[in-house]
Amino acid sequence: MIERLNQDASLMIAGHRGYKSAYPENTLLAFREALDLGVDMMEFDLRLSKDGEIMVIHDATVDRTTNGSGAVGDYTCEELKRLDAGGWFGREFAGLQIPTLAELVALLADYPDVLLNVEIKPAANAKQAADLTIALLDESGFLPRAVFTCFDAEVLTYIHDSYGLKTQGFPAELMSGFVYGEGGTYSKMWALGLEMKLLTPERVQEFRELGLLVWSYCPDEPEQVRYSVECGVTGMTCNNPLPALHLHRGMQILTSEIGDRSRW
Repeated sequence: MIERLNQDASLMIAGHRGYKSAYPENTLLAFREALDLGVDMMEFDLRLSKDGEIMVIHDATVDRTTNGSGAVGDYTCEELKRLDAGGWFGREFAGLQIPTLAELVALLADYPDVLLNVEIKPAANAKQAADLTIALLDESGFLPRAVFTCFDAEVLTYIHDSYGLKTQGFPAELMSGFVYGEGGTYSKMWALGLEMKLLTPERVQEFRELGLLVWSYCPDEPEQVRYSVECGVTGMTCNNPLPALHLHRGMQILTSEIGDRSRW
C-alpha cells in the first residue's frame, strides 16, 4: 500500500496530530475530523505511560495539553485517562481524553487507505516504545501502512536496522545523535520532513538526490501550500489540511481534464 508514495506519486496530505488547528491535538476527535476531511496520512506522537501503555501525546509533560502537570511517564494509563485533554483548547472540548494507540487503531480501522506517520518521541524508553508500537501495529495489520518518525537518530536507526521499516527523519541540524557519511543517518531514512522556514527548492533537490521523499511541515496557508508544491515536495503535513486538500483536489481535476482532452 505504502509503495504508492514514491517520487512520482500524487501529492500526499497528512493531518498533523489530527486536525490540529481546529480541534485539540492528538485526540480522537481531532483525528476523526481530519479523516473526514479526506487526508491521506495521519501523523501522531507516542510516549509510554508509567505502566507501559502506549499513549498518544506530543509533549514530555501533560502541562500544555491537559489540566494536569508533570511528566507523562510519571502517570499510569488510568491516571492519564482522568485528565481533561480538551478543555485547554476550548470549553466545548472539555472532557476529551488522551487516547491510547489501541484506541486510535480502532478508529483507523474504518479508513483502510489512510497511511500512518508514527512519531516516537525521544525519551530514555523510546526504543521500548518503538518495540511495543511495532508489535501492536503488526498484530492489528497496520504495519504496512506505517512510516516511523523520530528526531533521535539512534532510535530511527534502531527501527530501520532492527525491523527494516520505512522511516522519516529530518535535516541533520534538527536531529540528536546524527551520524554523517556513507551508511549514516540519511541512509536509514525513506522520507525527510522539512519545516517551512528551511524549505527551498535547493534543499528539496539535495535530499531527493539522496533518494529521499521530501515532505514539508506545516503549510497551513494557501501561499505556503503553493510554495511547497513549487519547491517539489511530494507530501505536506498540515495543522490545517484544508488549503492543501483544496489545491490537491484542484490539481487532480485539472490532470483528469487534460487526460480526457488528450484522448479526443
